[in-house]
Amino acid sequence: MLIVDGVEKSYRKVGFFSNKKQQILKNISFSFHHGDCLAIIGESGSGKSTLGRLIAGIEKPDCGSILFEGKNVAHRTVRAGNISMVFQDYTSSINPFFTVEQAIMEPLKMHNRRVTENHNKLDILLNQVGLHSSYRNKYPHELSGGEIQRVCIARAISTEPQCLILDEAISSLDVSVQLQVLDLLKDLKDIYRMSYIFITHDIQAAAYLCNKVIIFRDGQIVEMVPMAHLNHVQSEYARKLLQAQIIF
Repeated sequence: MLIVDGVEKSYRKVGFFSNKKQQILKNISFSFHHGDCLAIIGESGSGKSTLGRLIAGIEKPDCGSILFEGKNVAHRTVRAGNISMVFQDYTSSINPFFTVEQAIMEPLKMHNRRVTENHNKLDILLNQVGLHSSYRNKYPHELSGGEIQRVCIARAISTEPQCLILDEAISSLDVSVQLQVLDLLKDLKDIYRMSYIFITHDIQAAAYLCNKVIIFRDGQIVEMVPMAHLNHVQSEYARKLLQAQIIF
């Protein structure tokens, strides 16, 4: 379904007169198939979130290609309705002047769905993410962090994408809420038969949700293994991360 081939990405270093660039991603290649739930685990600054943005088409790689069903994700028509993303910072993910209904309906309107169809879909989506239909008229400031993230998830799955990218989507939530959201994601995966790319620093959360894992370090893939073989990783770096349990 998704093929990442030789992808690299650099950014200009901070400084008004600086012409130097810092390479964030270095020759990233892997494939991702229907039904997979792939964890991308790495320390802060390792480049895993940058990779997520490239796959979602928010940014473009300097070189290499990212193909979804054989077509380049750089083209909006390839991504639209097929790839969605949920971010860590839920507070800035929704327009504060939008109601829950307006936020969730936004991607549906972009797909020119009929108004009646959208309203019926809204109640279904709210129910699926564990929110009552009365939430449709609430604003973000009236919701808890967990509730806002549920709205973000509802919006992301509204177009029934084939691939959902979750970039540290639970790390800003209370521990008790994290498990609730992970269980929700498990249920939604079965309902919509979606594939997940779960970007995280939390090995335990990744093991709970995912069947494959990529260990990321300094913009490179250190190791890619089935989750069931996580205790048999070969690299010293990966073993240290497992011993630490949670990556900071």
